[in-house]
Amino acid sequence: MENSVEQPEGFERRWWILGVLCLSLLVIGLDNTILNVALPSLVGDLHASTSQLQWIVDAYTLVFAGLLLTAGSLGDRFGRRSALAAGLVVFGVGSVLSALAGTSTQLIATRALMGVGGAFIMPTTLSILTNVFPPAERGRAIGIWAGVSGLGIAIGPVTGGWLLGHFWWGSIFLVNVPVVIFALIVGRLIVPNTKDPAAPKLDPVGASLSIVGLVALVYGIIEAPAKGWGSTEILAAFAIAAVVLTAFVVWELRSDHPMLNMGFFRNPRFTAASMSVMLVFFALFGSLFFLTQYLQFVLGYTPLQAGLRVAPIAAVLMIAAPVSGRLVSRVGTKVLVTVGMTLVAGGLFVLSGATISSGYGLVLTGLLVLGLGMGMAMAPATESIMGSLPLGKAGVGSAMNDTTRQVGGALGVAILGSIMSSVYSSSFAASVGGVPAKVAAAATGSLGAALEAGARIGGQAGEALVSAAKSAFIQGMDRGLVVGAAVALLGALVSLIWLPAWARPVDAGEGPPQAIDEELTPPAEAEPAEAMKA
Repeated sequence: MENSVEQPEGFERRWWILGVLCLSLLVIGLDNTILNVALPSLVGDLHASTSQLQWIVDAYTLVFAGLLLTAGSLGDRFGRRSALAAGLVVFGVGSVLSALAGTSTQLIATRALMGVGGAFIMPTTLSILTNVFPPAERGRAIGIWAGVSGLGIAIGPVTGGWLLGHFWWGSIFLVNVPVVIFALIVGRLIVPNTKDPAAPKLDPVGASLSIVGLVALVYGIIEAPAKGWGSTEILAAFAIAAVVLTAFVVWELRSDHPMLNMGFFRNPRFTAASMSVMLVFFALFGSLFFLTQYLQFVLGYTPLQAGLRVAPIAAVLMIAAPVSGRLVSRVGTKVLVTVGMTLVAGGLFVLSGATISSGYGLVLTGLLVLGLGMGMAMAPATESIMGSLPLGKAGVGSAMNDTTRQVGGALGVAILGSIMSSVYSSSFAASVGGVPAKVAAAATGSLGAALEAGARIGGQAGEALVSAAKSAFIQGMDRGLVVGAAVALLGALVSLIWLPAWARPVDAGEGPPQAIDEELTPPAEAEPAEAMKA
């Protein structure tokens, strides 16, 4: 019967196409994780403060998240392969400019440019995948796609550590260029340029409102520890975020061509899965922001050694994600995502017990649990989002999935980083003594600055300053990880209550997604068997 159904363009090359899509995805995952390893180097070479480090990470993420829905719409309208190629070109140019940046401000700007390119790359990979794979194979393909994001987590720290050990920090951006060139050439040869013939008009007002609102929100969160939560500037940032994001929702509800159809959120498969994806990346990005600094500044590892010690989380994720993509038809989405989010919380709780003397064993245990939980949650949640929408809306679905990933990651770094910075500053200021006021003020900005100040002072005074700074950093990190664990537990509760147990894909010809009852019965035995056979 399968042979009588007309197959989509590129069906016979679908596994080769998946390889190109995963390679394009890899360059984004590689860039995000390789940068985390380089953060301590940026402190020394560019004299970046903790706030600037967060903006070097978040400038990319905010532009990326803000443009994703618009980029998905452009791909649906003008061709998804064309959007993928355009994104790769912009991303490559931004990588070269980032490598040549001479100040933290310049690097923040070039990272934002890379975010523009990434916004066109990521949603097109998942929307092309959804269109070339039949439903019986889609869960398996999405599991591989999700696992490759873990491959970036593994390769990034190791590659970054090796590059920083042999070259200057700019080399971590130049490594993107050959990957971009290869993906451009091969993608042009085998990837179909699919598009949605019924794509709505673009929504520039919605795109502008979402970008402004997100930037104002995260700016306030990042800068609040340094400028005060009650300062006029921070309160203004939060007020702008609240007004603009509210205007975004109102505009999308009233627009006849919304960038994000709010009707999609009536489907619990779409809404609960999107929240789960956001929260799992909140935990991932927030924890990696801490761990790379903890491994290098506190435990004394080199960048390469630190990268190797972060890699186990990716190894577990790469195994768990494809397996969970195939198990979803047997045990259901609800079980996998709920258990996965609970494990994520458990991994963060383990990591929150780190001390100056606890060593790498505790970190490894936490990373393994965290990676297993993320692998179990990511693939089923992603498949739930994509399966809840018609095929013609694959661009919107993939963009929403990617938006939740990036917003979650940005908020993870911002919120957990803000908590860490607040606790670090107050704890360090209360414990340091016998040090010149100017030196103490500089050391309060970041752990890296405190270590440099301690080395300059030398003697018992320098050792005391370093010890106080490390203790303050540990307190801040542990507090941030506990908050991250609580957020992950909230995600598990959301999945348990609202995420439907079984996926029921929407036919391409249907209209807006309909709400699906939570207590659906498992699919017929023939369907999982057919999927496993593939």
